Amino acid sequence: MKTDNTVWHDHQVTQAQRAQQKNQRPCLLWYTGLSGSGKSTIANAVDRQLFQLGNHSYLLDGDNVRHGLNGDLGFTDTDRIENIRRISEVGKLFVDAGLIVSTAFISPFQADRDTARKMFEQGLFIEVFVDTPLAVCESRDPKGLYKKARSGEIKHFTGIDSAYEAPLQPQIIVKTAQSDVQTCARQVIDYLKQQGFIN
Repeated sequence: MKTDNTVWHDHQVTQAQRAQQKNQRPCLLWYTGLSGSGKSTIANAVDRQLFQLGNHSYLLDGDNVRHGLNGDLGFTDTDRIENIRRISEVGKLFVDAGLIVSTAFISPFQADRDTARKMFEQGLFIEVFVDTPLAVCESRDPKGLYKKARSGEIKHFTGIDSAYEAPLQPQIIVKTAQSDVQTCARQVIDYLKQQGFIN
């Protein structure tokens, strides 16, 4: 519940100072796509490459966050919106700490992703569209969720009985049906280098 009795407390160490200490520009890589598209796999590969390059990063995975912080949320449209709101706030804190943060969430609604983007300074929210056709995602079905959704065991499943709104202007588009994981990860790393987030 919101209250009027809290006051923002400024930190003595700034985001810029934290970033300078880490020799990088902080940002949020927001991976979005259907279940089974390869979001978590690519985000993990990018996180590993950043680590190997000596950068400071962290990955917030959708399933993992639902085991803790968002464990009280379901998959209705209302809960999905709250899920994205919370992870946006956490991502903002990590970016403020000077990190390169990855979030791997279906995040099906454009309006919610736009709201998340507005929380960050211009250019620090990088939308990565993992553009994988529904048929390919369903054929992979790594968790057996599409099968359950088709049989009616799971309701509100994105791509089946709940909508997915593809990004209108993502900064990066990776196509996992055409390229392997390392190629897709390198595409993200190359973008970060070209935009001056990493050396």
